[in-house]
This record gives sequence, structure tokens and C-alpha cells, in this order.
Amino acid sequence: MLYFAIFLVVLAFVLLFSVVKIVPQGREFTIERFGKYTRTLTPGISLLTPFVERVGRRMNMMEQVLDVPQQEVITKDNAMVKVDAIVFIQVMEASAAAYRVENLPYAITQLCSTNLRTVVGSMELDEVLFQRDSINSRLLTVIDAATEPWGVKVNRIEIKDLTPPVDITNAMARQMKAERERRAVITEADGEKQAAIARAEGAKQAAILEAEGRREAAFRDAEAREREAEAEAKATAMVSEAIARGDVNAINYFVAQKYVEAFAELARNPTAKTVIVPAEMSGLVGTIAGLGELVGLAKEQQQSRSDVRTAAPVRTTPPAPPRPRGSVPPTE
Repeated sequence: MLYFAIFLVVLAFVLLFSVVKIVPQGREFTIERFGKYTRTLTPGISLLTPFVERVGRRMNMMEQVLDVPQQEVITKDNAMVKVDAIVFIQVMEASAAAYRVENLPYAITQLCSTNLRTVVGSMELDEVLFQRDSINSRLLTVIDAATEPWGVKVNRIEIKDLTPPVDITNAMARQMKAERERRAVITEADGEKQAAIARAEGAKQAAILEAEGRREAAFRDAEAREREAEAEAKATAMVSEAIARGDVNAINYFVAQKYVEAFAELARNPTAKTVIVPAEMSGLVGTIAGLGELVGLAKEQQQSRSDVRTAAPVRTTPPAPPRPRGSVPPTE
């Protein structure tokens, strides 16, 4: 009796575990009734008909990564390259993936290998090396269309490694070195060009500033000569007025000043070893005497003006200035 009770308890547990099924998240179970697919269990708890239904396939519904093994491929221009890839897939329909293809990962891997050889073999080596995105896009289009009846979605295909032959690698290294050297030469030439332009601009600005300085100096020299000429003309006019009034000492002073200036310039000449003294020294002495007389007359005029300011500070009629000796009175 005891053994029968134990048997019933064990049978109850077996029936319970065979009837109640819990599907984890990210998985789906296919249910078979006497070996025929009937339905698919989604994540959660479900009940099966005992002794009639059973779980057929447990499918992974999450995205999976498959590694495509490395293989040698001959390109269009007869170059041998080694290439491998990775594929990202996701089962969208559990029943199709379970019953329409045997060993789904292996089938997708072989499909990727054959299409990879087809795509790479239709391209030249340069295109294979520099157009990986184009290869990925073509593989994705072809393989996604091929796996659609299996209930599988191919999300991405990426070329993981692409190795050209050793001689091609060496040639590419030499080409890259030559390209780098060419860029270095071009960069150096550009630098020299910019430096030459900068130096030329500096020389141009310096020449412009120097020309402006010369122009300003010439303008200042011309202005100084103009002022000097004006002063000379004014002095000549004053001497002419004095001569017109009969003042002979003015012309004596003017001639003596020019005479002394010319003699001093002759004495300052560094190339002259001798100084020639004029033979007519009496004319020079007379001129100097006239200058002394003119200076004495100026002192007398200054003294008389001082006496006038001291004696009569306020006068309605200014006194007539003293007439120099030897001058002719002006005519009416």
C-alpha cells in the first residue's frame, strides 16, 4: 500500500512537469501533437495535454552573432585575399526556423561564405580594399533575401578581416611612403612660398614707408626753403625801404653780412688748404666800420627810447625817431 502511494505521488509530479511549461523571456517553444506542429508557446506559463502534446523545438528569439570562418578568395584581377566576416541574425518566426531548415546557424554560415566569395570575386583588389561598405551592403541584401523563408532576419554583415598577399602589402607600404613624401614636399614648398610672399610684403611695406618718409622730408625741406626765401625777401624788402628812405648804413650792413658769410663758408671748406684774403682790405675795413656805426646807432636809439619812457610815461604825440648820421632826410 505504501509503495502504491509513492508511485501515485511520483506519477503526479511527472504529469505536473509534463503538463505545465514555463517559457523564459527571449525564447519560444514549438508544440507537437503526435509529432505534428500545432502551435508556439510564447514567454510565460502554459499547459499541455498530457501524453498527447510535447515540446518540439526551443528557439532562441534574441539577436545572435555568427562567425564566418576565414577563407581565401580570388579577386577579379587574380589577386588572392583572405577574408572573414561576422553576421548578426534574429529569429522572427520560430516555427519556420525550426522546421524549414536543419541546423540554422550552420546553414547561414555556409550561405554567407558562398556569397562572400561571389561578391569579392566580382571586384578588383583596390575595390575590395577600399569599398568594404559596398561589400557589406551587397552581402546583406543577398543573404537577407535568402534567409527570409526560414523566418530569420539578417540585421548586419561586417567584414572582420581582409588580408591581401605579402607582395601586395609591401607595394602598398611603398606607395603610402611615397605619398607621404610627396605631401611633405608639397607642404614644404607651400611654406617656402608663404615665407617668400611674407618677405615680399614686408619689403613692399618698407619701401612704401621709406618713400613716404622721403616725401615728408622733401616737403619739410621745401617748406623750410620757402620760409627761408620769405625771410630773405622780407629782409631785402626792408633794406630796400631803408635805402629808399636814404639810410646808407642798411645797405652797408646787408653787403657786409653777405661778405662775411661767404668768407666764413670759404674758411670752413675741408678741402681748402689755404684761405685767400681779398686784396682790398680797405673795403672790408670800411664795411666793418659801417657795421660798428650801425650798431652804435642802434644803441643810441635804444637809450633815447628808454629816456623818453622814463621822462614822459604818457604822451599823446610820439617823438620822431632820431635820424642816423650820414643819412639823407626823406622828401615829402
